[in-house]
Amino acid sequence: MSANVCILTTVHPRSDTRIFVKEATALAADGTSEVLMLVQDGLGSVRDSAHDVNVVDVGWPPRNRLARMTLGPWRMWRAVRTAAPDVAHFHDPELIPVGLALKLSGVRVIYDVHEDVPRQILDKYWIPVRLRQPIAWAVGTLEWVAARFFDAIVPATPKIAERFPACKTVVVQNFPLLTEFATPNPLPYADRPPAFAYVGGVTVYRGAREMIQAVGLVPETSKCRVELAGGFAPADLQDELEQLFGWARVRFHGWASRSDVAKILGGVRGGLVVLHPIRNHLDAYPVKMFEYMAAGLPVIASDFPLWRKIIEGAGCGLLVNPRDPKAIADAMQWILSNPDQAKTMGERGRRAVEETYNWDHEAKKLIRLYETLLPNDHRVSQQ
Repeated sequence: MSANVCILTTVHPRSDTRIFVKEATALAADGTSEVLMLVQDGLGSVRDSAHDVNVVDVGWPPRNRLARMTLGPWRMWRAVRTAAPDVAHFHDPELIPVGLALKLSGVRVIYDVHEDVPRQILDKYWIPVRLRQPIAWAVGTLEWVAARFFDAIVPATPKIAERFPACKTVVVQNFPLLTEFATPNPLPYADRPPAFAYVGGVTVYRGAREMIQAVGLVPETSKCRVELAGGFAPADLQDELEQLFGWARVRFHGWASRSDVAKILGGVRGGLVVLHPIRNHLDAYPVKMFEYMAAGLPVIASDFPLWRKIIEGAGCGLLVNPRDPKAIADAMQWILSNPDQAKTMGERGRRAVEETYNWDHEAKKLIRLYETLLPNDHRVSQQ
């Protein structure tokens, strides 16, 4: 199966929001690119006719990280060579060697950088502490060198972009789709139950303990609860969290589809994004924060300088010390006690997304980049 654009990932699921829902779909919808997405999940190859994207599965994901980082790139190399694309767009640092090999074979290569990987490594719980610094340095050096060869770098945030050559870097941020969280018949805000949502990876660094402790501190008369959707990392964190005071007021949904996320957000009073102030969070643009805003929810967010500019600039939420469950609980109680003001906050957040923080703006930047990389005679003819 061939295409003029090939998107590669060994780590992310085929339904990944940034890779498939936003980027692959936008490129296919533009009409100038025939898009092939290579994944490693063992679910089989299909043609997604609704989005005009071919998905090819290169095999079951290896059971451990070392095998994934060796077998996965080899599988991708074989598959993308068979596809013979004009542009290869990869999303995982472990595929940098594949990107370099493709560049040497004449393919135009884009490296899509979701995270500040060297800084992220410094906080990885599964890497021994003494090895984190040298591994982070090695990965940062590899990225720096490889970026000089690739045709374009597509970072997810302006902060990540600072590490790459400005002349070939196009920031494409993970802002929400305008239509995704706008339900046709939403439950009126005043009629919603006294609940708050957290959607995403459930980890210690993302404030899992503090959110659960906080809901336990909100007066029982409010009947407040937390709607929690996502997966625990590590898996045994769930056992620990279930022992916390406050877990009885948590409803855990497990992993939720995009439509289920929209339903959850359409039935709560606010969204929680109380990530800890670790290196990789301070300058990040958390997708969930903008999704809460897109859903018209007031946001309770960590008081980081960058996030303060967004929240205070839009007037769409409350800022708290993410390590203080009492501060989070007080913010939750304020939103429940002031529904009119909270509703207005949510409306301002939605307006900020419509005007600034939306995927439509970002998709145009991505498409313009592809227009510079795809040869005119290799583009798919517009219908």
